[in-house]
Amino acid sequence: MTPQPTGHPAGQPSGRAAAWARDWVPSVALGLVVVVVGALEVDNTSYFVGESSPRRLAVLVLAAGVAVTLARRTPGAALAVSVAIGAVQVVADVQIMLVELAFFVVVFAAARWGHVVTVVAGLLAVPAAAAMAVYLVAAQEYIPLLSLVDLQTLLDTAYRFGDTWRVGAGVVTMLVLAGPWLAGLAFRFSDRARESRLSEVRAEADAERARVETEQAREIARLRDEQARLARDVHDVVGHSLAVILAQAESAQYLPDDDPGALKRTMATIAGSARSSLQDVRQVLSAPDTGAVAQARPLDGLVEGVRAGGHEVVVRELGTPRPLPPDLEVTVYRVMQEMLTNAVKHGERDDPVFVERHWPDDSTSDDLRVEVRNTVAVDPSRDTDSGGQGLDGMRQRLAAVGGRLDVRRRDEAERETFTVTAWVPLGPR
Repeated sequence: MTPQPTGHPAGQPSGRAAAWARDWVPSVALGLVVVVVGALEVDNTSYFVGESSPRRLAVLVLAAGVAVTLARRTPGAALAVSVAIGAVQVVADVQIMLVELAFFVVVFAAARWGHVVTVVAGLLAVPAAAAMAVYLVAAQEYIPLLSLVDLQTLLDTAYRFGDTWRVGAGVVTMLVLAGPWLAGLAFRFSDRARESRLSEVRAEADAERARVETEQAREIARLRDEQARLARDVHDVVGHSLAVILAQAESAQYLPDDDPGALKRTMATIAGSARSSLQDVRQVLSAPDTGAVAQARPLDGLVEGVRAGGHEVVVRELGTPRPLPPDLEVTVYRVMQEMLTNAVKHGERDDPVFVERHWPDDSTSDDLRVEVRNTVAVDPSRDTDSGGQGLDGMRQRLAAVGGRLDVRRRDEAERETFTVTAWVPLGPR
């Protein structure tokens, strides 16, 4: 194995170095340009005033380079260095230099990248710098600067703003210095407007992504609900059909051996039940509207199928039956189908299955009550577990239409009975 170097993780130092280079190299390069230009100016300047000397001017040039270097990353510090340069020049009577025009860079950076306090300080520094510049030029009669401009034109412009040239020159200088500050402020607001627009675009993209994700989640939930509904339908159809077919096949064991016609009729009944079950499964899998199954197989057909398997079914209907909406018709059909399936699977074969339907006839109740009661089988070899998927499926179906389910076991006359009762709200007539 190749030993890993100790210290920082791989790539971290290079990443920091790249970030430092991206942040500081342009600023350092600009600062070096200022230092080089200032050094050339010091080397070519033979006119010194006051306490000026090449060494002091070199220090001034270095300070200007530092201010320019700090302008982008720490504009407040750069502004402080620039103001300090001017104050030292005024107090120590150090000669003014052309390289100090780098103050334009500092005041621009203060307005564009500085803190709000730095922006205000930059604005206040503009008239202060203008006053110091006019004072130094007037006191020192700085020949290099005066040789760069048309003196008469400068004086004519200055007198427009005051009775003396110094006041006018101060106003003109302040306006010139204010230009970079205003430019920095304009770029600052432009950056903020662009960031605001980018934030708005990102917010719109996030909202659109959230909308798409919500729609996808709803679609997934719908598909899962559809899958669960399909699973319940297939469970009910197949479970009921297999229970009836099993009961019919078991009843064939008790047919007399000398009656082949009865055996043929039983086999024909089994074939018919299987055929009907296959048709129901096809309809469930192919048709989104499962009401077709309920319409093709009415409630009485469920009872007849159980009777064909050799079970006695006692039906009692109270009240006046009424037509049901398709969704309620499917619910009642599937719930009663599962009730009879449980009765056939877990009930005693020799005891009857009681089926009751109570239709509402007055204003005291708007619910259709369907009840199926059977005697629980005492044969331990038979499956008597009634807490499977069927009961949960019935509860879910009824809850979807505002109904409810009740399951009870009772001891009656040394027999245990199992009663399943469903209430289906029918609403007003």
